[in-house]
Amino acid sequence: MDKLISLLIEGFGTGGLYVVVALGLSLVAGVMRLLNLAHGEFLVGAVFLITSIMNTLQLDPFLAMLATLPIVFVAAYVIQRSLLQHLLSHGGEAVLVATFGISIAAQALFQIVYGTNPVSIFSMLGLTGVEIFGHVTRWISIVAIGLAVALTSGTHLLLTRTTFGKSLRAAAEDSLAAQSLGVDVRHVFALCFGLGAMLTSFGAIVVGIGFSVEPSSGMIWLMRGVAVVVIGGMGSVWGTLAAGLMVGLAEEAGVVLLGPEYRDIVVFSLLVLVLVARPNGLFER
Repeated sequence: MDKLISLLIEGFGTGGLYVVVALGLSLVAGVMRLLNLAHGEFLVGAVFLITSIMNTLQLDPFLAMLATLPIVFVAAYVIQRSLLQHLLSHGGEAVLVATFGISIAAQALFQIVYGTNPVSIFSMLGLTGVEIFGHVTRWISIVAIGLAVALTSGTHLLLTRTTFGKSLRAAAEDSLAAQSLGVDVRHVFALCFGLGAMLTSFGAIVVGIGFSVEPSSGMIWLMRGVAVVVIGGMGSVWGTLAAGLMVGLAEEAGVVLLGPEYRDIVVFSLLVLVLVARPNGLFER
């Protein structure tokens, strides 16, 4: 029973982390039909920005993250509006290659500016824990679960209860029809891309406190995000939450039953099984 409780707590903590990392990727994939291969670099870049702001202004990590949000949003908006939007008419392959190029360029830029040493965000949340049913887990895992639920709920409300959300869904369903009704599709898509990057910044604070990142770490988090998005169903907000928790539980179960070296095998075996059984994901829209 103790092992089961430990597995559930660690699994939900890991799953919450994956939800926060993948939510922005899911939003962009669902609305724009775009798999952003630079998603991991947005996350790593946000970690570097948070540490820079913390060191410069002596701010709390979460205040530094709030200061990072508008910077990340503007960067993503400009990239979408000035580059990716022009490539959308040429098909998904052109956009895919472009985001891959952005990913490589960002990694090189991170190495030049920050060097190659691992960087982490110092916070007591990553060093102290809380006891739950006799099992001690780090506070940052609890924060990850809370952020996962809050951001998923907030994103759902934004998409279903606001004028912007309705415009976004209209553009996702039929961009030409939405444009004929007065929706500025280019602006809406750029806002969506920026919003996805902002959501990723919340993942950055959890990743930066719980782990460390290097300039090349983006691919690791991109692959976890892709696994969650595909399992949950492209663009399904609640599917992302469910899939993230599922992946976290599966990963921790694999660690307990097989060993930590089997983490990736368990996660991506689950991904393959879901693709075979339900190619559009478990919770397709």
